[in-house]
Amino acid sequence: MPADIGKNRVFLFLQGPHGPFFHRLGKMLRLAGAEVWRVGFNAGDRAFWFHPKSYLPYRGTREDWLVYFTDLVERKGVTDIVLYGDVRPIHAEAVQRAKDMGLSVHVFEEGYIRPYWVTYERGGSNGHSKLMTMTVAEMRKVLEESDLDSALPPARWGDTRHHVFYGALYHWFVMFRNGDYRNFAPHRAITVAKEFRLYLKRLLLMPAHGLERWLATMRIRMGGFPYHLALLQLEHDASFQAHSSFATMTDFLDLVIKGFAEGAPRHHHLVFKAHPLEDGRVPVRREIRRLARAAGVGNRVHFVRGGKLAQLLADTRTAVTVNSTAAQQALFRGIPLKTFGSAVYAKPEFVSTQPLPEFFERPARPDRKAYHDYRRFLLETSQIAGGFYSARARRQLLRTVVDMMLAPEDPYDALKSGTATPRQQLRIVH
Repeated sequence: MPADIGKNRVFLFLQGPHGPFFHRLGKMLRLAGAEVWRVGFNAGDRAFWFHPKSYLPYRGTREDWLVYFTDLVERKGVTDIVLYGDVRPIHAEAVQRAKDMGLSVHVFEEGYIRPYWVTYERGGSNGHSKLMTMTVAEMRKVLEESDLDSALPPARWGDTRHHVFYGALYHWFVMFRNGDYRNFAPHRAITVAKEFRLYLKRLLLMPAHGLERWLATMRIRMGGFPYHLALLQLEHDASFQAHSSFATMTDFLDLVIKGFAEGAPRHHHLVFKAHPLEDGRVPVRREIRRLARAAGVGNRVHFVRGGKLAQLLADTRTAVTVNSTAAQQALFRGIPLKTFGSAVYAKPEFVSTQPLPEFFERPARPDRKAYHDYRRFLLETSQIAGGFYSARARRQLLRTVVDMMLAPEDPYDALKSGTATPRQQLRIVH
């Protein structure tokens, strides 16, 4: 008889990444013997879930959500909840109630080490992750029992265009097919219609933006000046909103530019690199120009629109960010790093504690050995090769993550006890 490893497990899916990943994941969990249900909050959720019998539309208000969730868990005998990101209001409330009821909480996020991996954790992610309280010394102790070599990243990745496409399609459904979900309230500050237009505009302008990005990067690399790199995030991103002290991106820009003007040598420049999914809802470039002129460094400050980090990281003196996961690419190269928010990688061994002007003037180098030990720990636990958006990336992710979800221990405890799920060799995914 084949092993029914999902027997007696009832998974309740909440909101996931744009596209069909959650549907594929639910399908494989059913094949493993588990019962699977999906709560949908809008037409976009419904569009990417292709198993009507397991779909449960929620048409109530946000105020009534927790009562509905509690009743649903009891009626269906739910043992596990599955969600993408744990800080949006409906998820934050559900996670807390699920923990109170003794349920397992499976949280997906974009990879802490991007863009070649995604994050899978139990209980919480980012500022709610177990990593926040774990020391490098504790990680090293666990790694002494492991002989896995750190995975190398693939040479190519093609997930961004899929991400933008599914984002635009999702918001189209919410915009034009949401009649059955009149109480739906998006967790973003802008309207669904505006978010759809921003996604569509970005999709259409990708070729032009690519040319603009290449020209800006070449001007910086051919300029011959030393520079510092500021890694920007999306202002509406959960990591920025929930795990930092900044109310707006402008607050961070102002802090960095003033610190640069005060501490950096006068022949140094400052480069702001936008997030790859920046869609223009915040006038970042305009604010940078205004603040740089006010600080008297307008001719030494540059802006690059999205794209890959590698070329800019190759020559930068330092990197500064709130808590962007892209900062780990800087640490991997031994580049001094300063952060201003809660981050799973913000360990004293490799993230500077200097005041910002001093950091720009005389940056302290990170402990690269400590960082590589930390990185190896992540790659053996919560970081899974693959992606949410392209078909090949999803297939690679599913080969590993289902077994991890059905395992009795979370990824960190499993490595410690020697029961971690064997990892797939990382391949080119595009």
